[in-house]
Amino acid sequence: MELRWLDDFIALARTRHFSRAAEQQNVTQPTFSRRIKLLEEEMGSVLVNRQTLPLSLTPAGEEFLALCHDVTQRLADSRRRIAQLGEQQAGRIRLATPQSLLTHFVPGWLGRWVVPPPIVPDLRATGWLVDDFFRALARDECDLVLCYWPETPCGIEPDTSEFVSCRLGSERLVPVSLPEAGGRPRFALEEALRLPLIAYHPRGLTDAAIRAHLARLGDAPAFSILNESIASSNIRELVALGYGLGWLPEASVREALARGELVPAGGERWQVPLEIRLFRRAEHNPAAVTALWEEITAAASN
Repeated sequence: MELRWLDDFIALARTRHFSRAAEQQNVTQPTFSRRIKLLEEEMGSVLVNRQTLPLSLTPAGEEFLALCHDVTQRLADSRRRIAQLGEQQAGRIRLATPQSLLTHFVPGWLGRWVVPPPIVPDLRATGWLVDDFFRALARDECDLVLCYWPETPCGIEPDTSEFVSCRLGSERLVPVSLPEAGGRPRFALEEALRLPLIAYHPRGLTDAAIRAHLARLGDAPAFSILNESIASSNIRELVALGYGLGWLPEASVREALARGELVPAGGERWQVPLEIRLFRRAEHNPAAVTALWEEITAAASN
């Protein structure tokens, strides 16, 4: 049986139409129909009921469709795993990190090395929540996780007992607002009982760190949450449009604050301290990761 026949059958089951399925598979309808007929001969059973409009699958066809989905998924997983093994064998180190760290920390960190390590960021991770990072690390879908970590526990930190970490730096989340004409913040934390907030995702560690910090202060205003986002870049865009205030990594807004495009929405006590931490698995790491970790920890101890 040819593997393309599985894709053909999935396309036919999805469209329930020979012409549309043939178009999706980039073949003529006669060629597509012939391939489906050959598939049925190979399976020794009629898989498609051609007497209905739209066409339907026979019970054997429904069973075969489930098999097609299973086989194609397993094949995709195998291809991805083989590609990952190839990367590991080539010494490449797969890094999962949020977009803000990828933009504002990783380039400078790699720039400190005389010969930068062969780190390849996984761009899928820029849309992940903190639990996603550690699930990916546990499943060997990445080699390292670089993320923000609260200096003070906030209650929703994932279990990291299977991992080892190293502190690479620090960051602060600063509350910022669009300025008014006189340079004062449009939304000031010290001056209002309720403020519009452009917030982080409520299941994210960043949101939990901010909420825990405000709870410790005890006198924070109430907030009307206008939007929730995983990416700080999305929060910054809405804050810059004047819709509300938001907490952003200082490195990401340093230049905007210097130019007066954004202004602090409150003083230093409203800033949320964070660590920048690098995590790896405690065991079963590629040689390139182990070698890099030894260099990082040696540099941290000096």
